Amino acid sequence: MKAALVNALLFQAGWLICVLGAAYQRPLAGSLVALGIIAWHLSRAVRPRREAWLIAIAGATGAVWDSLLVSLKLLEYASGTLVAGTAPYWIVVMWMLFATTLNVSLRWFKQHLILAVPVGAVAGPAAYYAGYSLGGVYLPDPFLALAALSAGWAVLLPIMLRTAVRLDGFPAPGLTAGHLSARVNHA
Repeated sequence: MKAALVNALLFQAGWLICVLGAAYQRPLAGSLVALGIIAWHLSRAVRPRREAWLIAIAGATGAVWDSLLVSLKLLEYASGTLVAGTAPYWIVVMWMLFATTLNVSLRWFKQHLILAVPVGAVAGPAAYYAGYSLGGVYLPDPFLALAALSAGWAVLLPIMLRTAVRLDGFPAPGLTAGHLSARVNHA
């Protein structure tokens, strides 16, 4: 329970620092804090290689998804873009930071994948809207952007949770990935 609370709080702090860093034209500062949290997370993992793969996959997924939204002109980022028309590096780091929650504070969610669809559809766009409110991202057409984000997160969150089942760096005592995978398959 304590580990889950610390994980959730570190994620929220890293998220806020990344968004504010981007909003104030200091995306590297926020990214370095988030990378420090990720490194600490990996140092605590029972199976750090699996957890690192999960984090890398989440980063790649985020890079592709956010770059698609940028290329469709649904999102515009305040800073940190290295290549025009792509997602900024700090948002990719935030996707990686989010992955640190999948096997710790959001572990329970892996047994309830059906809930990931509506939760993703609401929570994903809510996070972007919060980032918009803080100045880290601009939504040229908020309704269209939030609708696209809702559809994307309704699909991406269950996929990421399913991936976390297979790449669990924090296995629960007495519960193997095979046991959890069998539970998920029957849900």
